[in-house]
Amino acid sequence: MARFFVRLRKAIWNALDDDVVNTSKAAAYSGMLMLFPALMVMATLLAQRQATSTLVGEFRSSFEQFLPADSMDLLQYSLQTHHTLSAQLVLSGSGLSAFAALGLMLSLMEGLRRAYRLPREEWGFWERRARALLLIFIALIPLALAAGVIIFGRQIEEWMINNSRHELRFVVLFFWRVVRWAVALFTSVSVLGVLYHFGTRRTESWAKVAPGAIASALSWFVATLAFGFYVTRIANYTMFYGSFGAGIATLVWIYISAFCALMGAELNGVLFLERQEESSAASSASYNAGL
Repeated sequence: MARFFVRLRKAIWNALDDDVVNTSKAAAYSGMLMLFPALMVMATLLAQRQATSTLVGEFRSSFEQFLPADSMDLLQYSLQTHHTLSAQLVLSGSGLSAFAALGLMLSLMEGLRRAYRLPREEWGFWERRARALLLIFIALIPLALAAGVIIFGRQIEEWMINNSRHELRFVVLFFWRVVRWAVALFTSVSVLGVLYHFGTRRTESWAKVAPGAIASALSWFVATLAFGFYVTRIANYTMFYGSFGAGIATLVWIYISAFCALMGAELNGVLFLERQEESSAASSASYNAGL
């Protein structure tokens, strides 16, 4: 435990040297451009199915657990305003979201490069963007799993309760909710693991990137809950920003998320550099022993 805190302290100092604050701002800017078009596309596609109110309602209520207060109100207003242009909304929203996601991934990859102390020329211009696009599509796999659990989780929960014996309903409800949150945590760790594993040329095993992914996911959950409490109970963004308050709160939340992801990369970077030093020391010792 003492070694962990020593490494964590070193990761924090390295993060300051690597300008993680400004890198997180760049990622948050792209993330803001990506988030609302992506949510609008998902909600519009769900609205084409039967039982629209149920699906879209589940979609909204589930994301409200993570997004700041009133963020989904902006989405609902946009959907009501553009409901007659659903096909155009899906095409334009998908294109804008993909372009912004590319910028988000490039910012995170730059943070990874700095965390691992790699040279700026490790990838060419087009090779770097091709890798960023690949990361986007790979990350969509665990996100799709989580989205399915989020959207249909309540219906599955109700079916399990209705088909279980009365005295077991509370047990079923408890364990299913534990499963839903476990899936959310597993998805966060998986997406971060994918980012850390493929985001640099120094591809490391999944076990070696796991510490940073787990630490980042846990800190993100805590930070999200704390920020949600701050926004709903203490701060009042609408007092200062008016109708832009929900958007500003969402931007700050994305910034916090990017910062947590990059701090996990810094922790992995510290562990990576330690392994490099140990390997160099072992090689030197073997060479001296040979002499």
